[in-house]
Amino acid sequence: MLIDLSGKTALVTGSTQGIGRAIAGTLADAGARVAINGRTPDTVEAAVDALRADGAGRDLVAAPGDVTDEAGAAAVLAASGDVDVLVNNLGIFGATPALDITDEEWRRYFDVNVLAAVRLIRATLPGMTGRGWGRVLNIASDSAIVIPEEMIHYGVSKTALLAVSRGFAKEAAGSGVTVNSVIAGPTRTGGVERFVYELVDPTLPWEEAQREFMRLHRPQSLLRRLIEPQEIANLVVYLASPLASATTGAAVRVDGGYVDSIVP
Repeated sequence: MLIDLSGKTALVTGSTQGIGRAIAGTLADAGARVAINGRTPDTVEAAVDALRADGAGRDLVAAPGDVTDEAGAAAVLAASGDVDVLVNNLGIFGATPALDITDEEWRRYFDVNVLAAVRLIRATLPGMTGRGWGRVLNIASDSAIVIPEEMIHYGVSKTALLAVSRGFAKEAAGSGVTVNSVIAGPTRTGGVERFVYELVDPTLPWEEAQREFMRLHRPQSLLRRLIEPQEIANLVVYLASPLASATTGAAVRVDGGYVDSIVP
């Protein structure tokens, strides 16, 4: 399949590393002008330089700012320009016993994992519908469906993101704009590697630690390994393309078979 996003501008939040960075690079390879986002100018510029070094001809723009804050989000959008493809990738996670999660921590997870996405959708959706084309993609998680006992606040925030996606898809109905969630399974990123070592013996070599983590904490996975960020990016870029014009209001899984269900 030929995916051509030439002439489109994409904003990927939290794209200086991990899944977001893989998505940004793959969107750029498809011809999109991609706004790279992180909280500080230094980290964003470093990511832009690395992405350009990894792929010749990538059209990238720095869009630093904290999208969990109204002023920061406004600055990011001003640097991005008119957004045709919005990828709400920013998210936080971490293991905390259920009864130890404070009100403050519940609010922080909601602000970062849900409200930041809602804020950017509100800001960009009118322009997309006015132009008659657009894509909104919210990066969710298998934890939205299989709530992990070690971080229920994270799981609940991602469940909310599925509802946000479905609701805004209804708002965009008939406009040529699609809104979807991507349910990502356990993925190998720097943050996840640290998380793995919080839950298994930190002296184990990585490959052994990964196998132990999957065996003990993610036994439902049919891949029996962590997913690579590029595997997530491949689905996201398809959904961002004109080829996915009939997919909207959906929660599309790239989870390695982790969710034990025969329906999406």
